[in-house]
Amino acid sequence: MKPDSLNSDVSPLRLLDQVRAAIRVRHYSLRIEQAYVHWVFRFIRHCGMRHPRELGVREVSAYLSYLASERDVAAATQQQALSALLFLYKQVLEIELPWLDDLVRPKKPARLPTGLHVDEVARLLDAIRPEHALMGRLLYGTGMRLMECLRLRIKDVDFLRREILIREVASSGATMRMKNPCSGQ
Repeated sequence: MKPDSLNSDVSPLRLLDQVRAAIRVRHYSLRIEQAYVHWVFRFIRHCGMRHPRELGVREVSAYLSYLASERDVAAATQQQALSALLFLYKQVLEIELPWLDDLVRPKKPARLPTGLHVDEVARLLDAIRPEHALMGRLLYGTGMRLMECLRLRIKDVDFLRREILIREVASSGATMRMKNPCSGQ
């Protein structure tokens, strides 16, 4: 085995460890860490296992174009890959590259908002199994996330003030007001 080929195999692993460490120092979520490491690895592999210090705007643009044209990824996926590469260059390699700021970012397709009619909502909520009906109504009525609803405790519900205390969320300790906590009142 040549020394050069040995270094090319080991270098990405060291770089990926640096990416993980930089993400953990900034307290990013585990999902972001997994996604960024994935995209950095795929970028390096796409560029023939060359170190990103050797690569430039041409390779980054080519990779993002490859994702859009040949892999047919969504704009959000392409945006996540771009964010991972921006993080790699700015935070891990500490290379200030003005050309990364000038890259054309993918645009998300315009979508019309969709909603359900009142009758459709009523039919949907009535179709939920009885043991899950309260959760379904809470999710719909308050806008809670599923894990927030699953972690809800009786002491978090204040019927007098018409509030639900949501714990352990991004905006720690935020409260959500229920529109109608007691049906029939």
